[in-house]
Amino acid sequence: MGTPSAIAQTTNGYLWIGTKAGLLRFDGVRFVPWTSPNGMPLPSLDIDSLLGARDGSLWIGTRDGLSHWINEHLINYASAMGVITSIVEDHDGTVWFTHLGALDGSGPLCHVTGTSTQCYGKTEGVPNFDFAESLDVDSLGNLWIGGDTALVRWKPGSSDSYGPIGLKSNEGMQGVTGLAPDVDGSMWAGMALGGPGMGLQHFVKSVWKPFIAPELDGRNLEIETLFMDSHNALWVGTLKRGLYRIFGHRVDHFQVADGLSSNSVLRFWEDHEGNIWAVTSRGVDKFSNLQVATLSTREGLGTEEVDAVLAARDGTLWIGGAESLDALRDGKVTSIQAGKGLPGNQVTSLLEDHEGQLWVGIDSTLTVYRNGRFRWIKKPDGSPFGVIVGMAEDSDNNIWLETIGPPRTLIRIHDLKVQEQFPAPGMPAARQVAADPAGGIWLGTRNGDFVRHRNGHAEVIAFKHAQDSQVEHLLVKSDGSVQGATAFGLIGWKQGKTQTLTTRNGLPCNSIFSMIPDDAGALWLYTQCGLIEIENTEMQKWWEQPDSVLKLRVFDQFDGVQPGWAPFQKVARTPDGRLWFANGIVLQMIDPHHLYENVLPPPVHVEGVIVDRKSYLPQEGLRLPPLTRDFEIDYTALSFVIPQKVRFRYKLEGHDTDWQDVGTRRQAFYNDLHPGKYAFHVIACNNDGVWNEAGATLNFSIAPGWYQTNWFLAFCAASALLLVWGLYRLRLRQVASSISAQFDERLAERTRLARELHDTFLQTVQGSKMVADDALDAGSDEKRMRNALEKLSTWLAQAVDEGRAALQSLRVSTIEKNRLSESLQRATEDHHLPASMTVAFSVIGDARDLHPIVRDEVYRVGYEAIRNAAMHSRASRLEIDLRYANDLSLRVKDNGVGIDPSISDDGKTGHFGLQGMRERAARIRSKLSIMSSANAGTEVTLIVPGNIVYRKTRPTVFERLKAEALRLGGFSSIDDR
Repeated sequence: MGTPSAIAQTTNGYLWIGTKAGLLRFDGVRFVPWTSPNGMPLPSLDIDSLLGARDGSLWIGTRDGLSHWINEHLINYASAMGVITSIVEDHDGTVWFTHLGALDGSGPLCHVTGTSTQCYGKTEGVPNFDFAESLDVDSLGNLWIGGDTALVRWKPGSSDSYGPIGLKSNEGMQGVTGLAPDVDGSMWAGMALGGPGMGLQHFVKSVWKPFIAPELDGRNLEIETLFMDSHNALWVGTLKRGLYRIFGHRVDHFQVADGLSSNSVLRFWEDHEGNIWAVTSRGVDKFSNLQVATLSTREGLGTEEVDAVLAARDGTLWIGGAESLDALRDGKVTSIQAGKGLPGNQVTSLLEDHEGQLWVGIDSTLTVYRNGRFRWIKKPDGSPFGVIVGMAEDSDNNIWLETIGPPRTLIRIHDLKVQEQFPAPGMPAARQVAADPAGGIWLGTRNGDFVRHRNGHAEVIAFKHAQDSQVEHLLVKSDGSVQGATAFGLIGWKQGKTQTLTTRNGLPCNSIFSMIPDDAGALWLYTQCGLIEIENTEMQKWWEQPDSVLKLRVFDQFDGVQPGWAPFQKVARTPDGRLWFANGIVLQMIDPHHLYENVLPPPVHVEGVIVDRKSYLPQEGLRLPPLTRDFEIDYTALSFVIPQKVRFRYKLEGHDTDWQDVGTRRQAFYNDLHPGKYAFHVIACNNDGVWNEAGATLNFSIAPGWYQTNWFLAFCAASALLLVWGLYRLRLRQVASSISAQFDERLAERTRLARELHDTFLQTVQGSKMVADDALDAGSDEKRMRNALEKLSTWLAQAVDEGRAALQSLRVSTIEKNRLSESLQRATEDHHLPASMTVAFSVIGDARDLHPIVRDEVYRVGYEAIRNAAMHSRASRLEIDLRYANDLSLRVKDNGVGIDPSISDDGKTGHFGLQGMRERAARIRSKLSIMSSANAGTEVTLIVPGNIVYRKTRPTVFERLKAEALRLGGFSSIDDR
């Protein structure tokens, strides 16, 4: 977006960055280009100055004029004012600005009156500077204007001009470029040129005083800007020499080599939380109070490898490393360098004994440093000790050393002489040594165990751990407990009980380098993942409940922690309570008594809504289109101390049942929102866990689709009720129709049976009666009587056959399921066909499942046709064809004498066979044809439509719905009868 040039913060918490290519909004994590919602452009995208006013608005000074962003509206003022170089707000809320290059010739100082501006020039006591670049307000309400040739103090009706000697001939060039009022009423002035009377000047009681300190001669600076922070520290931005921070007589200098983005510093700003922002020609840099300070060669240490640290009782901090032994006293470092007083190169272990003597391991030797001189301590045989990795003094004033050797050896020294040596493996090889207040010493071994050595006896206290898990640091407390720092956690022994503190207890990692208690009893762990504080109450809780999860406070890289491993003395506590940690490269310090706490809850904002890849402004009562699927809400919290530690919780009323703890994520995602009204609540906490419980809220609604509206749902409900009612009425009709059909069927069956009995059985019985009557008339004629009885027997046999046939015709075909062809074939056998008649029976096509009622009617029509052919046709051949195709067809054909046309059309008087066949065919909506002639015989054909006779293998959707409705309604289908 271009080179940054200005910075400001508005009351809602946002930082605004002006660049040469536009305006950016910054929340600590994301830079968002600003555009006016109403489409009105700024006078120019080249921004030179910004002001966050007390009313929450933002004033924007551009190359072509002034703009005001207030209440989501942009107001542009007259563009003839040229470049707006500086903007301030006085105690009354009036906005003042300086400008240069005005086309209307107006004076360089102006203020805003409503929607217009009023400018002041020479007539009002303001010189017509060619370059008026700096403007500020002092505690008395005076305006101070820095021009190309002078510094002016101005109030309406009062004006004083002060011209530094160096600016007398500076017309048309940059002059006073930076102003910073001091709390005592004086004014700091920075000038674009260095030299006598130039650079950084302090204007006190109308007198110019150059700033000169041992570290800095302010007269030589080419200054771009000045800023006085809330702690009364003066920040100086220069053209090519980075920035300076002046606090009292202390001067700090930061350049590109120290991490500054550029050595040309253009603007400063202090945000609501006390962070200082520096705008440079290449970026924006933040300066904030780190909890953990770092000391290196930049701060004056003599070594680039801090391997040991020791706090002496007199307040001196001793720092050992490669080629230097340093002493830090009263903020100043003195060094004893290799070849310049240090009798060796590598400082190893350090110890202060009860007499205040400093024991120093150097290379493979041991020395005592006192009164500025090193005294050698030697073994009896004069051989070197080896590298000393640990030293301690016990309650009997014995000095104990643990050396690498070879072999690794534990050595006791008393009165500056070696008294005993305990080489490995007789004594377990150790890495750390600590004195036991009750007598003797403790060792932290190279395999991760403890050894208590007392009165010549060594007791091993073992822990469960992996191989090569050495104890990196050892801490013996006054209550008799012992703790060790290892790669697998903090191990502890107390009153015969061992236990281990790990990530299961809440630690962020297991690898611990060192540890030390502070003055309040809290334990501090220097670990691979940061510096951890555990309150004493939490530690006691752990001793009592080894599986408990502890409350911790973690300081990480964002707090300035640079974890690392040091080979020797790793940690120290100075008498003032500060804790010092060696990490093998630098020295780090934290002061538990003066921890900076961020007490400001962060302002929370909902920044945007994205629905199905379309962005919406987060306006109150936002209405979203129907059928919303992918839903995203972007939110933020404006804490700039450590924005990476800002945590969020949100809840969507109408969807979420509880708060969602999402950590540092700044988006909420949903994909299952239904039409309705919602309220999105989001809260956040700053880096120190201070929550803004009010947070931010966005009320919005999602419109329903046409099928999700209330009227559509009501229509569906009404339709469902109507459908159920219709199905109920249909079922009633079906039941009534079924009952009626059963009644008609029973009536038809009775009629058919009556016809058959009349046409066959009753006539045979009547004939039998006539034969019997004839026999009675010839009672005296024995031969005639015998002939009559034989005829009567024949007639009675025929009656029996006809009765059986009638009973056979009563059988319901549903009992035989789908065996229509077998039933018809059996009918030819039941009628005792004449011996001269042959039968040809054929089935064409695959048999299919038939509707039982229709199948029964087809059988009875076929049965009647076969019976008529057997009794009346006098044929020699009978053909029966059953064909399964799209329709079901049955053909019964004989080659007999045929039927009289009058009978085939109207039936025989008193007989019901043909009439019954026609009625059955009509009942199942089938086509029945009877063709007969005296020469060709009779052919009866029945064709039944397939959609009537065949059962469907798969019901349609409607039929399934209908069946389900009937089932739920307690009804049964007609097919289930």
